[in-house]
Amino acid sequence: MALKDILPGKLGFGAAPLGNMFRDIPEDEALATVEAAWNDGIRYYDNAPLYGAGLAELRMGEALAGKPRDQYVISTKVGRIILDELEDISAREQGEKAGVFAHGRANRVVNDYSYDATLRSIEGSLKRLRTDHIEIAFVHDLAQDFWGDAWLEKFEEARNGAFKALDRLRDEGTIKAWGLGVNKVEPIELLLGLNEPRPDAFLLAGRYTLLDHGQALQRVMPMVAERGLGIVVGGPYSSGALVGGPNFEYAPATPAILDKVARIKAIADRYGVSMKAAGLQFSLANPAVAAVIPGASRPGRIAEDRAALEEVVPADFWQELRAAALVDPAAPLPA
Repeated sequence: MALKDILPGKLGFGAAPLGNMFRDIPEDEALATVEAAWNDGIRYYDNAPLYGAGLAELRMGEALAGKPRDQYVISTKVGRIILDELEDISAREQGEKAGVFAHGRANRVVNDYSYDATLRSIEGSLKRLRTDHIEIAFVHDLAQDFWGDAWLEKFEEARNGAFKALDRLRDEGTIKAWGLGVNKVEPIELLLGLNEPRPDAFLLAGRYTLLDHGQALQRVMPMVAERGLGIVVGGPYSSGALVGGPNFEYAPATPAILDKVARIKAIADRYGVSMKAAGLQFSLANPAVAAVIPGASRPGRIAEDRAALEEVVPADFWQELRAAALVDPAAPLPA
């Protein structure tokens, strides 16, 4: 099923912060944030077992309990199983995401892309989310930022395991669609080059943003559009760097990134354009993009995202960004 036929709108909710990403978020604040998203009309919620070792899914299950299940869409991810036994959080193998969920639960996280593990992963997510079906399942972090040189070996494990399991779950109706949830473009290219699996959609985090879009624009976006598939853009604010935060790609932003942000902001300030509006509207201007899912850890952030989506941005602003070589010459700009 086409992604645009599944998703109920262009603005979704990224649940990574609910897993205590970067900080220990009080339970009532986390639940209030989901409630604020619901009250705003957001009906697409993205999650993953990795987010706080199941914490984000548990909180979302609690927050959405009692809401009509046919009125919202959930995506979550496979590739990790969350066990009841505990482990040392600081000793987890998490590639470039090491330490991001240091405030999450201490439950043991097992990385596994096999067939049986994928079925177990979905089963665990269904319990934590308090539902009997999930609309979209993304195979999580099957890329070099997490696995380094071993990523192709892990991709092969998923090709023989997770992909086949998700094909089966889709045929059975437990999920409606599946694809990859990654921070790199190469795994998407590799999957689209195969004949066997039949992915429906992709979640690409950080690679089609105002700050970083060149590689995805050249390679992945045309391939996805040609096949009539869709992309959900995760991390549209580049881990906060675009909107004045200290981090880019889960790490302190480099001087080059901070300089680019400052140059964009100088133009945005002249036009009275908010950086959130610039970020969200740029990502959504590409026809391959079906939705954006900025993460929110405080209720007030939801209204900011909605306002950014609806803000009127002058066409001259985009043209000036292009003239200053701050966006790729081939990037579609908002109308």
